[in-house]
Amino acid sequence: MSPAEGMAGDPAGSTGKSVLAVVAGLVFIFAASLGIDEVLHLLQVYPPWNQPMRDPGLNALALSYRLVIDVAGCYLAARLAPNRPLRHSMILGGIGLVLSILGVLGAMKMDFGPLWYPIALVVTALPTAWLGGWLVERRGETKI
Repeated sequence: MSPAEGMAGDPAGSTGKSVLAVVAGLVFIFAASLGIDEVLHLLQVYPPWNQPMRDPGLNALALSYRLVIDVAGCYLAARLAPNRPLRHSMILGGIGLVLSILGVLGAMKMDFGPLWYPIALVVTALPTAWLGGWLVERRGETKI
């Protein structure tokens, strides 16, 4: 079954809106995460980009705002979804899960910092996606 068929029951033309909703959530997550990272590097809270970040407190800081950003990005995807908001946020969560697993594999080969951090991103990918979608469904919100 293709992703478009996976959203069976969508009215004609809503597959494109579904894709755009998920892409918007993904772009938001990337932009917000990298934006905050860059600010913290510029403020010298984080070490320079080319150096590993080994301090557990700084990794916990990064994880804390990434969790909030992940929920917000999945919330955005769910709000923009033409229907089935939770399904859209979970699709985005699945994409995040795959990307996070790739991050763990990369971290195992390179010295980026403690391995628990990318593993935590894997573990939290689907719960944060579910929470973002659930918030939209609970409030009955769609289409900003």
